[in-house]
Amino acid sequence: MCRHLGYLGPPLPLAELLLDPPHSLLQQTWAPRDMRGGGTVNVDGFGAGWYEDGAEPARHRRAVPMWTDRSFAELARRQRSGAVLAAVRSATVGMPVSEAACAPFTDGRWLFSHNGVVAGWPESLAKAAADLDVVDLMTLEAPTDSAVLWALLRHRLHRGEDPARAVRAVVGQVVRTRPESRLNLLLTDGSALVASTWGHALSVRRTADSVLLSSEPFGDDARWEPVPDRHLVVARPGSVHVAPLLDEGETP
Repeated sequence: MCRHLGYLGPPLPLAELLLDPPHSLLQQTWAPRDMRGGGTVNVDGFGAGWYEDGAEPARHRRAVPMWTDRSFAELARRQRSGAVLAAVRSATVGMPVSEAACAPFTDGRWLFSHNGVVAGWPESLAKAAADLDVVDLMTLEAPTDSAVLWALLRHRLHRGEDPARAVRAVVGQVVRTRPESRLNLLLTDGSALVASTWGHALSVRRTADSVLLSSEPFGDDARWEPVPDRHLVVARPGSVHVAPLLDEGETP
């Protein structure tokens, strides 16, 4: 069901976040601890996006296991960033294994990842996708549930919708018809992280000047805290706000 992480804080080499710590994202490709019944390994590609000098994010994606890409290992030791989003992929049966299907997806300053699966794909997203511009549908990066979720979310962001409200609304569109879906979304513009938990795990690690969100804790650090299921997280360095995705009494 994929693994992903987002980091905001002092600039670090990408390798310190993704490759070197115990149970890093690299190790989670072959030895994840909590897949919730959705696959066993995350070897169907990976990607990383990062920000530098206030510019739009750079991105590296490959449709191979992370450990096989020596060029990325070299890049990750040289490249530093204070804002990173990265993911390793376990493709859902029937969906393509291709570079274009790997997170992070991007548009302008935004980076996006989806850890999970939309139950009943593709029929379950047909009604929601009907509101999208035809060109948006014709130019999807890949024929996957994650790419359609990104199109739905991007559509709201382009209209100026608040990112947290947009993530909440997209999750709501799906779970009203298929609540058994797994919808851990992760979005950043380089200044804040917005994430959802629905059917899958997420943990947060905060310090005075940094914040990390990750599908699974990594490194030797007791400060990791689990995020409750069916919650929305808005995080910045020094500030983490967690709230229910559904209002009290609201049902999917």
